[in-house]
Amino acid sequence: MLNKGDKVAVLDDAINGIVLSVKGEEVTVETEDGFVMNFTASELIKTNDSSNLMDAVRRINIEEIKKEKAIPKPRSFVKERKEKEVGVPEFDLHIEKLVKNKNGMSNYDILTLQAETAQRHIEFAIKNRIPKIVFIHGVGEGILKAELDFLLGRYDNIDFQEANYQKYGQGATEVFIRQSKK
Repeated sequence: MLNKGDKVAVLDDAINGIVLSVKGEEVTVETEDGFVMNFTASELIKTNDSSNLMDAVRRINIEEIKKEKAIPKPRSFVKERKEKEVGVPEFDLHIEKLVKNKNGMSNYDILTLQAETAQRHIEFAIKNRIPKIVFIHGVGEGILKAELDFLLGRYDNIDFQEANYQKYGQGATEVFIRQSKK
């Protein structure tokens, strides 16, 4: 495309010159100011023949140039929330999350602590008019889930169901609190 002796201009700079050599895609140019510079063939346009100017313009791939010039958007690994989306409070009832050391606690003590913690969170949500909460209880043998279901069933203004399977698996319960008019 470009040959030794061709007059060229650099696309993104105000530099004009004459081609000294062409090696594959690398073109060596002597500028009008006498500097010798290397460019890729895609950065140059032939300027010595005005009839070829339109051909040269047609050869330019604008989309490719836009891609090269575009600043890559940094990837965010944080899930972005929608403006009005408010996080749903999640409460993990696993005993490891409730106490530092469970040594010396019987199964009854553990289950009682988990149930009391769930009840405190329910009362707090009702009092503060929080419409939805999620309890993470795990799968296990289902004893904590059964206790939680029993506790939630005692409230008239509460509906509950298994939480989103994709997010929590089978080990969570979603609680919906119907607010009474005040």
